Amino acid sequence: MQRLVKIDGKIRTDKKFPAGFMDVVTIEKTGEFFRLIYDTKGRFKVHPISKDEAAYKLCKVRKTMTVRRAVPVIVTHDGRTIRYPHPDLKVNDTVMVEMATGKVIKHIKFEFGKLAMITGGANIGRVGVIQRREKLQGAIDIVHVKDAIGNSFSTRITNVFVIGEEKAPWVSLPKQKGVRRTIMEERNARLERSAAQK
Repeated sequence: MQRLVKIDGKIRTDKKFPAGFMDVVTIEKTGEFFRLIYDTKGRFKVHPISKDEAAYKLCKVRKTMTVRRAVPVIVTHDGRTIRYPHPDLKVNDTVMVEMATGKVIKHIKFEFGKLAMITGGANIGRVGVIQRREKLQGAIDIVHVKDAIGNSFSTRITNVFVIGEEKAPWVSLPKQKGVRRTIMEERNARLERSAAQK
């Protein structure tokens, strides 16, 4: 066992270790760094990143509570429990966690005008700007999002993961930048590529 692979800064030797969304995979011997992120077809993409970007990961706040002796904590989407968080943090906000220390560097609020990635449902992997939040009595809230080319779509609030400001994502994105193309657009792009190769 060579112990060459790190996930979120910790050496992992189990071949079946369950790495998930936003996890950072490091292979120090080859100097390679990757982030697990969704592509627009909903598949996990092993996205190459720089060493600087590999020093942190984004985590969505799933729960806020107080534990024994009135210590405030937040619980994130990857199971981390972080003590004494910023008092402004609420559920659905995103925090930037430093790998080396496990501490929060900065955070971003779940608000209109923020850039978000969809992590579930029919629109998984798409990236767009949050337009509005539709509150439904006795049901899960619906969030309306518009992508970079002007297409609008909506999804449950539980599927929305804020990744940065409108023009400045905190993590690098795969090739299509979270814009889903139609079947005809994909077909035309394939035909153009094949024509260029002839």
